[in-house]
Amino acid sequence: MNLKKISLMTALASLIGMGACVEQTKEVQNDSNTPLHLLQPAYNTPYGPLTTEEIKEDLDRVLHYLEKSTPTRVVSKTTGEEITDYAQITTDAQLERGAYRLASYEWGVTYSAMLTAAEATGDEAYYNYVADRFKFLAAVAPHFRALLDKGEKIDPQMRQILTPHALDDAGAVCAAMVKAQLAEPSLELNALIDNYMDFILNKEYRLADGTFARTRPQHNTLWLDDMFMGIPPIAWYSLLNEEKQQACMSEAVRQVLQFAERMWVPEKKLFRHGWVEGMQDHPAFHWGRANGWALLTMSEVLDVLPENYPGRDQILELFREHVRGLAACQSGEGLWHQLLDRNDSYLETSATAIYVYCIAHAINKGWIDPMAYGPVAQLGWHGVTTQINDLGQVENTCVGTGMAFDPAFYYYRPVNVYAAHGYGPVVWAGAEMIKMLNSQYPKMNDSAIQFYRSEQKTTSPIFHVENGGN
Repeated sequence: MNLKKISLMTALASLIGMGACVEQTKEVQNDSNTPLHLLQPAYNTPYGPLTTEEIKEDLDRVLHYLEKSTPTRVVSKTTGEEITDYAQITTDAQLERGAYRLASYEWGVTYSAMLTAAEATGDEAYYNYVADRFKFLAAVAPHFRALLDKGEKIDPQMRQILTPHALDDAGAVCAAMVKAQLAEPSLELNALIDNYMDFILNKEYRLADGTFARTRPQHNTLWLDDMFMGIPPIAWYSLLNEEKQQACMSEAVRQVLQFAERMWVPEKKLFRHGWVEGMQDHPAFHWGRANGWALLTMSEVLDVLPENYPGRDQILELFREHVRGLAACQSGEGLWHQLLDRNDSYLETSATAIYVYCIAHAINKGWIDPMAYGPVAQLGWHGVTTQINDLGQVENTCVGTGMAFDPAFYYYRPVNVYAAHGYGPVVWAGAEMIKMLNSQYPKMNDSAIQFYRSEQKTTSPIFHVENGGN
């Protein structure tokens, strides 16, 4: 073979080999040639900038699902035909069965959330959702009451409204009705509100010192859930009934502090789920949603009380301590665990959404520092969005839960898209996030979301490659 040809082939092979080496060298990223701190993390949950338009899209999907799933019709149990003339309501009549009950405590939360969403978005569809259902219940209630007064059996959903037997039957719906009535007096909800308040103030079981209590699962048991089921309606009623204003405000403060005296665990900055008067020791199971009810209760009471009202500062400081405790428990996915301090328990949606609402609301009210807690709320909302499916259903919400003094009970509670507890908190959280983003200044800085006290007009600063980040 020609020597020149051999030399040429050898040179070509050498160049190819060198090219391969160069190519291989380019593929290796190390501290000398790559700003490693700028590599894209493999997040499981969305991270980074968020727009109000994105939040509204998620909220609208939930709203449209709920509009279809909660009809407002009276029908015949026998034939299923609609009864449009309410004067014709008989024992054969019932509220049409949708996927969720119109007057459950979970739907009381949903109504309050929809009112906030209407305010935050300016979209009347959210307000109409509430007004349509409250007008419907107010219109049919007298006709079912007439049957009840005659000793007749009536639809269980209406019986729950007319003759409540527990705070679950009354409190959350009552609070939402008070808010709606304050916003629009023409709704004429006072008869239903007064009926609910009569039960809450005069008939609910209490301990000797007046704290709301239950006789199950043990005699004289406090449920953390009952903070929310009983206290916010009392606080909001103070704004509707001037004659009872001071008494109701005082009662709301007293109830919060008496619950906290028994339920607050200061070393964890969390609440226990249950407390039994006759127990020598008081186990502390920090169930997620119950802690949400407690935080939400304090938020609602703080909204109502004048700034100088006796006991308000004490409640505000307890709220702040609770936020600190909860922030320390947030998972890397943005969601919180079913048992807050047990990371091998599952991640749960309804509790997360309640925390997102309360933290964002507290930022909007100036109660807590947005620089410290804005990222907590935003990551939490990102986590919530991963649980809203294409139909608008909320996934991974724990079903209704009793009380226990062992961990297995909480670990293995089922989750279900028809667990109504998730919908109100998700709508409430999204609405308050819209308000927060409209008043705060979040921005990416060195790959992390930061909240600033004023708008940052310059490009987000990035550390130089030699710095390598911290």
